[in-house]
Amino acid sequence: MIVWINGPFGGGKSTTAALLHQQLANSLVTDPEEVGFLLRKSIGDHPSQQKDSQDYPMWRTLVAGVCAELDHYTQGGPVIAPMTLLRRDYPDEIFVALAKGGAEIRHLLLHADSDTIRARIEASMEFPDSEERSEKVRAFRRRKLDDYEQAYTTWLGERADVIDTTTLKPDQVVAQALALLRRP
Repeated sequence: MIVWINGPFGGGKSTTAALLHQQLANSLVTDPEEVGFLLRKSIGDHPSQQKDSQDYPMWRTLVAGVCAELDHYTQGGPVIAPMTLLRRDYPDEIFVALAKGGAEIRHLLLHADSDTIRARIEASMEFPDSEERSEKVRAFRRRKLDDYEQAYTTWLGERADVIDTTTLKPDQVVAQALALLRRP
C-alpha cells in the first residue's frame, strides 16, 4: 500500500509520516523530494532545466517507480510518501502508474484553514541554526499557499481523504489517518 500524504507546504506532512511510520508495522517513509534533488543535481544548468522538479515527466515516472519498488520490497508494508502535489494531472499520472503495477494507493490530504496554515508557516524554524535559511523556507511556503488553496477548492479536496488539522495535535491527525487507512 502506498500512503500518499498531501497538503500545503508546512502543513505537517513529514511529521504525520514519521508518526504513522511508528504506528504501522513494516512501513517505510520515502521522500519524493529526494528524486527532485537527484534530478536537479544531474540536470544542473542544462538549457531544458525546470524550476520545479515535479514539472519533469521523468520525476513523476521515477517517483512512481521508487514507490512501486519499495511497495514490492516491503511485501505490502505501507510505503508512506509525504509530498505536496497541486497540479491535478500529476497525482493522476503517478497514481495510475502505481495502480497498473498492482499497488493500492491511499491519498490523504492534511488540510487546515488559511489562517492556521499561515500561523504554522510563521512559527516554523526548519533550520534552528540559521534564521536566514528558515526564512527562505517560510517565504517559499507563503508563495505556495494560494496555489494550495486553489487546488483544494477546485479538485484536491474531492480527490483525497481529507483530515482537517486546523484544531488537531499531531497524534490526533495520526489517529484519524489510521482510521482512514483501516477503512475498506
